[in-house]
Amino acid sequence: MDVRNGPFHVVWFKRDLRPADHAPLAEAAARGPVLPLWIVEPELWRQPDASARQYRVFAEAAAELRVDLAALGQPLVVRVGDAVEVLEEIRARFGIAGLWAHQETTGAWGYARDRRVRAWARAHGIPFAEPRQNGAVRALASRDGWARRFEAFVRAPIVQLPRALAPLGLEPGAIPDERDLGLAPDPCPGRTRGGRRAALALLASFLSGRAETYRCAMSSPLAGWEACSRLSQHFATGALSIREAWQAAQAARNTAAKPLREGIDSFLTRLAWHSHFIQKLETEPALEHRALHPAYEGLRSDGAGTERFERWAKGETGWPFLDACMRCLSETGWLNFRARAMLVSVASMHLWLDWRAVGLHLARLFADYEPGIHWSQVQMQSATTGVNTIRMYSPIKQSEDQDPEGRFIRRWVPELADIAAPAIHRPWLIGVRGYPPPIGDANALAARARERLWGVRRGAAYRAVADEIQERHGSRRSGLRQVGARRPRRPTVDQPVLDLEA
Repeated sequence: MDVRNGPFHVVWFKRDLRPADHAPLAEAAARGPVLPLWIVEPELWRQPDASARQYRVFAEAAAELRVDLAALGQPLVVRVGDAVEVLEEIRARFGIAGLWAHQETTGAWGYARDRRVRAWARAHGIPFAEPRQNGAVRALASRDGWARRFEAFVRAPIVQLPRALAPLGLEPGAIPDERDLGLAPDPCPGRTRGGRRAALALLASFLSGRAETYRCAMSSPLAGWEACSRLSQHFATGALSIREAWQAAQAARNTAAKPLREGIDSFLTRLAWHSHFIQKLETEPALEHRALHPAYEGLRSDGAGTERFERWAKGETGWPFLDACMRCLSETGWLNFRARAMLVSVASMHLWLDWRAVGLHLARLFADYEPGIHWSQVQMQSATTGVNTIRMYSPIKQSEDQDPEGRFIRRWVPELADIAAPAIHRPWLIGVRGYPPPIGDANALAARARERLWGVRRGAAYRAVADEIQERHGSRRSGLRQVGARRPRRPTVDQPVLDLEA
């Protein structure tokens, strides 16, 4: 058979831009000629949670994947357009023997797109296989036993690369840049480069030494840059699989000294939490735009365009640590978990902004945006889940606790570069020209939010609905503890102090 004339097995790469531990690629290659395909969908990148910085991470990973697949014989083929239209063009021209893709837990647009592709494949009698990509389970009936299923998944053998791919002789197609897609300018000069090579280098340096301070330093805005794994954007693009990271961490743990071993233990636990939160969106896609507990629906409505939102979004609230975190995120695309949680908490509680508007703004800034984790955490930190402890982050206390000397503040808020600690945490007390006064009294705003939120919880039907939510989404924490090598410190019911980037 002349492979140039088809039919091909099409492997559709989405959020899995790697050649290794890739079940669709390996399974398709065992059955015949493979067309490895990445579809750049302009409509996807026009969604309100998408940004040019995110696209650049994916484009860099795709460029490396193209090189890796070319070394096997057939480079990655890139096409721009609607997924169904691109696939139909391939079917009409060559025929498609089978369509292969990992399951993808994504937002409403992605779910709808995948349903259209499945309907198209059924209409043309094309087998469409979608194996799991991480610990999330499609059509999960119950959370009981979920931790055991996660552990079985990450312990399974890593899927090996195909020995070779038959060259198809197709034009590979150019990888467009963000301007070709009409994306808004989005400079992010401090962003970490995407792609598998960067992912493997970060994993190696973390497991060989950086993880030693992971437990104690992950909450620090300064030390977290080195102590955290920084693998988040590589998990988001799939340049590195959760299984690969989990097995590498287990292997490193077996020979590590105690401090390093304890850091790796925390990392292993957080890999389980990573899939736990993605499972929430997989089980209930509506949590992207609807409060998990309906009693909180409509409680807050203010968003973009209001003074409070714009000052928060620009890092001009007058609360130095919060402003430093927002400006750091804008320039680098990354923050440690505690800083992310504080940005959401202060916006939705102190400033009483709608969590959806807050979540969309942050989604666009996160170069490592992972929809499942993001929306689950935005709702958790906004206290709309109905089952998590209401936890408020004081922008002043966090400043004093996490940046006592003010070094992080001075780095990102140059208006305060000459202010020493402790005055830098409350610059309005001394008056600083060029820096705005605080947007309000943090304690008074917190007290008002607390009263409103707890008032909702006192409703007659609140508890029954919360129990249903806990049954549907609860972590069954004892099982999650067993996945890692040790129980994490300071456990709280389904509210881990975790590094979101894991």
